[in-house]
Order: sequence, then structure tokens, then C-alpha cells
Amino acid sequence: MAKYSSYLSILVLSLVLDSCQTIEQLSIDYMVPADISFPSTLKRVAIVNNVSSNPDNKMIVEPKGDSLLTKNELQRAITYGNGISAITTESLAKALAEANYFDEVVICDSALRAKDILPREATLSKEEIQKLADNLDVDVIISLENVQIKAVRAIHFIPEWEAFQGTTDVKIYPTIKVYLPLRKGPMVTINANDSIYWEEIGNTESYTLSRMISDEELIKESSDFAGTIPVKYLTPYWKTANRFIYSSGSVEMRDAAIYVREKSWEKAFPLWKLTYQSKNEKQQMRSALNIALYYEMKDSIEEAEKWALKAQELARKVEKVDTKLKEKPDLNRMPNYYFISLYVGELQERITNLPKLSAQMSRFNDDF
Repeated sequence: MAKYSSYLSILVLSLVLDSCQTIEQLSIDYMVPADISFPSTLKRVAIVNNVSSNPDNKMIVEPKGDSLLTKNELQRAITYGNGISAITTESLAKALAEANYFDEVVICDSALRAKDILPREATLSKEEIQKLADNLDVDVIISLENVQIKAVRAIHFIPEWEAFQGTTDVKIYPTIKVYLPLRKGPMVTINANDSIYWEEIGNTESYTLSRMISDEELIKESSDFAGTIPVKYLTPYWKTANRFIYSSGSVEMRDAAIYVREKSWEKAFPLWKLTYQSKNEKQQMRSALNIALYYEMKDSIEEAEKWALKAQELARKVEKVDTKLKEKPDLNRMPNYYFISLYVGELQERITNLPKLSAQMSRFNDDF
């Protein structure tokens, strides 16, 4: 995703710097289906802690040599540890409740493996699941099974600033299992991961090091963050995506861009339709892309795809893509075509997801 965003930014910049055209960025929020689909009859969920207690929870340093240091890097340490399961369980329950997908989310405060002498992972039995479901009066059991942490700490010297930069880059790996009563074994196991990052700047190496997050606080904050990571696998969620419109090339396009800034899409739309009637294929390409975004903003995704495909085909002609691909397949020589093709791909992904999203939101009568 980082590479995709970076390359798209370079393309957008190249389009902005083009003396013949300008594009403007805006954001759009849309709902994405969860990985797992629950029947609409499952309305009450319990979050339980199925992780063995670990009272002596410390980060363990990975041995390494100085050869791993990168340019301007003065020191680096990689450490591993376990999260605090009680914090993650509570965080998961809170995040799931805030998603407002299930009627009720309850939490089982006591750790199921608290009495274990040795840490272990153990799948809940059918009898344990049924007992929990009956006692908590729920339809689904979501069990936290593990929380692992990998932290990379580094100190860099930044010559341009004559300062020292301390970074802590943490990767967190929560594991959960979803159980249904009367069913043997978990319905699904989710091994998720995400990152959290801290940065400090100081005048000396020792000062910067002293300001970096401590192991104790790192474990607590990472454990809290870990609970939010699996939620998108369990419930539909909102995604914010970047979108772009062409805002130059004619008086109509400039005026339409002003209307968009004022959130007056209905006033911009006829100006783009008028521009699309132009005999200039470049103008048609720009207006078709803008019209596609207009329909996406109105949640008419199939219509948006139709216009985006028109813009893509026009970009293919305008930038002589077929010829350039034969000569030298350099995407920088066809920025409009590549930029529009990325948008086409995102719309087609949204269309593919619509049936699944509709099924998942059926509990709300498709009100989304």
C-alpha cells in the first residue's frame, strides 16, 4: 500500500505540473465488507480472554551485530514480547461495540487460562463454548488467543537538522478465534497484524534515547491498539480513499471545480456533461473521469464504472498507450491512463464487494 500511494502521488504531481491541466484531490468515505459474514440472526457477542497469564512479561532483545545498521543509524535494537491480554480483550470489546454492528457486545472479565502453570494455546471445547454462551446469553464467542509484539528501536543522526531522531516501530500480531455454540471447533481463526509508531527528536543521542517510549508503556499501548486490529475482519467498516478531479482545460471545467469545492456537485455535473460533448478527446477524457466521480459520490457505482471506462479508453487514445507499450513500457509516459486505470480498478473492486456488503448489512435493511 505504501508503494502504491507513493507512486500515485508522483503521478498526480506530474499531472499537476503539466502546463495544460490541473487536478485536485478530495476524499470519499465508503463502506467495505468484513472478511467474515455472520447470519443476521446472530446479534449478541461475547469477547473472552483465552490467553495464559504471564506475570513476568518483558521484551526480549534479539542479538545482532553492528552490520545491521543503516546509513546515519547510530544504534538499533529489535525486541519481542507478549501483549497484556486483559487490555487487548477490553479494547477488542470496546472497538466491536463502537462498530454498532451487533445488538450487544459483552466481555468475560476473567481469563479462561488464568490457572495455567505453563503458558499454552488451547482451543475452546464444544462444552466450554456452550457453557459460556449460556452463562453470558450470547450467540457468538470471540476468543482472544494470543498477542505478540515486535519492536524495532533506532537512533539516527540527521545531518541537515544537526539533530538525533529516535524511532520505535512496533508490529503487533493479535490472534482471535470465533466460535458458534453447538459447533465443534472454531468457525474461523484470524491472525491479524498492524503497526504503531513513535518518534522523538533531540539535540543529543542520550537525550533522545531517554525520551523514547519505555518497554512498559510500549506493551500497554500496543496491547490496547491490538484490540482494534481484528474489528475490520468481523464487521463492515468505513474506508477513506483519495479521489481526484480534473479542474482545468476550459471555463466550464474551472467553474465546475469551484462548485465541487462548495460541495455543489449537482451544479458541477451539467458543466462536465457539456464539456464531454467537445470534439477534443482530451477534454472528453477529463470530463468523463469527473462524471465517474460524480456518480460514485451518489453511490451509483455501476454508472461510475461506465464513465471511468470511457475515460480510460479516451486516455488510451490521447496518450497513444498501445504504441508506447510496444516502444517502451514506461508508465511515466502515460500518467493519465495509469491514473485513470487505478480508479477503474477501485470501482470494480467496490462493485465486486457490493453483494457481500449487502448481505452483511441486511440486518439493517440495507441502510448504509
